[in-house]
Amino acid sequence: MRKKISAAVVGLAVVGTTVLATGSASSHGYTDSPISRQKLCANRTVADCGEIIYEPQSVEGPKGFPAAGPADGTICAGGNSRFAQLDDPRGGAWPTTKVSSGQNYTFRWQFTAMHATTDFRYYITKNGWSPGQKLTRASLDPQPFLTIPYNGQRPPSTLSHSGRLPSKSGRHLILAVWTVHDTGNAFYACSDVQF
Repeated sequence: MRKKISAAVVGLAVVGTTVLATGSASSHGYTDSPISRQKLCANRTVADCGEIIYEPQSVEGPKGFPAAGPADGTICAGGNSRFAQLDDPRGGAWPTTKVSSGQNYTFRWQFTAMHATTDFRYYITKNGWSPGQKLTRASLDPQPFLTIPYNGQRPPSTLSHSGRLPSKSGRHLILAVWTVHDTGNAFYACSDVQF
């Protein structure tokens, strides 16, 4: 009996170590202000989200956006097919954060792994964008409306920074891109907003 209990404890320790190692390797960050699609899924505000409910921090894809990075139509999921529900426009019915044209807004990131960071960039959809379509580069204003350089530093577990929202009206989507400094990847977060 003692051998069975010892074997079970060793087995659980190995599984636990594997889960922790895997979790830290795939854990990173997401925006919660404005609330991102992955956070809306994780907190169960939006249903039928698939695996992202367990890993809102894991929307990682190739960096270099917009010249490189995830393919059009897969941007909100960072090109990761496991999180394809984030790319589904849901008929334009994602919940929105209310914002005002030209307002100074505080963006907030939550991190579970604090990677050395090149910068944070924020893009917004063009006037006339259709919320019923998947996000493409052509849907976005070509330049970020806000860039926060981070010069290779590591962020704390929660990071806020402010910037002025562009002059817009109606429904839009903000794409936040966190560029990791020392890997080939970045993290992507899509937030639906209503001006």
